Amino acid sequence: MPSLAESQSAVRHAVVTGDVTAIAPFLVGGRRSEARLEIHRRHYVASLATTLLGRFPATAWLVGDGFLAEAARQFVQEQRPTSPCLAEYGQDFPQFLATRSLEARVPYLRSFAELDWALGFVSVAIDHPSIAAGVLASVEPGVLPDVRLTLQSGVRYLQADWPVDELINLYLTESAPDRLAFDPDEVRLEVRGTRGEFHMQRLEPGSFVFREQTRAEQSIGIAAERALEADGRFSPAQALAALFADGLVVEVTR
Repeated sequence: MPSLAESQSAVRHAVVTGDVTAIAPFLVGGRRSEARLEIHRRHYVASLATTLLGRFPATAWLVGDGFLAEAARQFVQEQRPTSPCLAEYGQDFPQFLATRSLEARVPYLRSFAELDWALGFVSVAIDHPSIAAGVLASVEPGVLPDVRLTLQSGVRYLQADWPVDELINLYLTESAPDRLAFDPDEVRLEVRGTRGEFHMQRLEPGSFVFREQTRAEQSIGIAAERALEADGRFSPAQALAALFADGLVVEVTR
């Protein structure tokens, strides 16, 4: 007799994959017990797909509800949640969309969906008390390059080969023109939000790399080096001061 944990795992496997081999002996009552289990499987797929669609409203506006709904159902069947928090489910959906046939006609689909995801993610974040730059006054100059900064949770960085921020602004403002000239143009975006609000801004290459690397928990020194590789005119001192001035730093680790 399987344990409770084993039985629960077997039922989960059957609902997620459709393979009822392990639990078939325990499906009793009526003539079509497996068909009744299929009801739960369809509900599982439909619920996750609905959750996923709710995270990409602008993308549905761009490509149509029908296309996105079908893509969501396929995604759910191929990529199951790995966390009990459904708010985190769907981060890989933009990459999945890039494998769909529509990508050839909408080459900016993945980047647009990534921005859509980022806006939804940061808009429900909570701002933490920020730290002033004066906290670095007690850090010895020789140690400063090894210092790591923790940024606000509601900030994301996105680089795209198309001006997807302009396109998503059309969705947000409901001001789509009759005709839109949309050409490739590399953009580096900072997306920040909290408690239902968000805003975007474009960054210069050096500032973008510095902030992105800092958010990835690289030290100030490494982040500055990589920013200088991207832009020889980059000023580490100015970029560091701006990071504090924008209220993005919440913790300093020496």
